[in-house]
Amino acid sequence: MKSEKVILVDKDDNAIGEMEKIEAHKKAILHRAVSLFIFNSKKQMLIQRRARTKYHSPGLWTNTACTHPCPGETTIEAASRRLEQEMGIITDLIKIFDFTYKERFDNTLTEHEFDHVFVGFTDKIPTPNPAEVCEIKYLDIDTVLNQVEESPERFTVWFRKIAERVSNLVVLDYQSFEPNIISGNN
Repeated sequence: MKSEKVILVDKDDNAIGEMEKIEAHKKAILHRAVSLFIFNSKKQMLIQRRARTKYHSPGLWTNTACTHPCPGETTIEAASRRLEQEMGIITDLIKIFDFTYKERFDNTLTEHEFDHVFVGFTDKIPTPNPAEVCEIKYLDIDTVLNQVEESPERFTVWFRKIAERVSNLVVLDYQSFEPNIISGNN
């Protein structure tokens, strides 16, 4: 794996430095991240199963794409870049909220992230990158939430923390296919 740097942040998301990604995960240092969710006009969420070669949470189901912004990159730039890298999709994205979480994994790594959450709306057909994604599917949100409740171990930690909140904030006007984001903690 090539060396990548993440942006270290304080509790208010102010950048305070940079660190190599794996080192930040080993030391559980708070850093910036993005998660994004794509919905189609059939009221379905695009979810993916992470490639089995991922450094943590391999083979687990999660949101459409996620990443860490590179130093000098904005969160929207990182989200757009990663959506294209993982799914081959280019579409407008809207930030709906952010949150902080900390979770230790069995492999001694810890996710301690200030995560910016984005949504996008498109019927473009994904072309998943097999180095990142081993399976995709579109599911209606009730099915997704039921599966998370019934088998949480099949889903990433961050997805379990935000899937319901995303579903509560995103309402689509399916006549015009325009997003309506319910204001809240943006």
